[in-house]
Amino acid sequence: MKRHFPRPVAFLIVTTLFAGKVSGQQSSGDSTVVQASLAQVTSNFYIALGQQSRLFNGKEYQAYDRNIKGTALYPLDAQSLEVGMVKYDGFTYTGVPMMYDIYQDELVALLYNHFSLYCLNKERVSEFSFAGHHFVRLNTDTILNDKSGLTTGFYEQLYSGKTEVLARHIKTIQHSTSMESAVETFFLESHDYFLKKGNTWYKVDSQGAFYSVLKDKKQVLQKYLRDNNITFRETPELAMAMLAAYYDRL
Repeated sequence: MKRHFPRPVAFLIVTTLFAGKVSGQQSSGDSTVVQASLAQVTSNFYIALGQQSRLFNGKEYQAYDRNIKGTALYPLDAQSLEVGMVKYDGFTYTGVPMMYDIYQDELVALLYNHFSLYCLNKERVSEFSFAGHHFVRLNTDTILNDKSGLTTGFYEQLYSGKTEVLARHIKTIQHSTSMESAVETFFLESHDYFLKKGNTWYKVDSQGAFYSVLKDKKQVLQKYLRDNNITFRETPELAMAMLAAYYDRL
């Protein structure tokens, strides 16, 4: 049985308030007002959810070295917390301020003590959504027919139907050097895509690989994309989601 918790209206301003703390761009003149406002917001979160909620269970989240360029978060332009939903231990929580660190594959949330960030126990998270993205956790021990090389972790669910399309978002830390400058450290993002047909998973790292799995309807699918002015190379995630949904209707 699902248990839903109330979504405090005050959470709608969490991202704006918390961004000053994360980015370090908050002016000193506004700091007192921001601190007081953020304290009120998180106080409302505490009242709505309760300090003893099972959701508050995980290790402290450690910030990265400021010298690393970019962010470990997803989406690529994410800078701070977003309000979202998480299903944890079978309970559905809404209005949760969270962010997704794809370098560590950790779902990070704001603790009731106003400022602390912590990592939710990922083994107990089955799914979560925020900023228009929906993620599910796969445990490869439960997958019988895998021809894709799936690993246990969080995947964005691009389409879920008779067929299914998932994206695995990855960030690595890279180093570069040049004759004119010192070593530069930065986050580099990449993506892997997976398609489930029947009971079997396939890795689809190209347009050709995707069509190869659905080859029985390849020509019809290609025409469908052309008719909708969708280019696989420019918008692969949209293309794969649309194609899988159309394939299920054929």
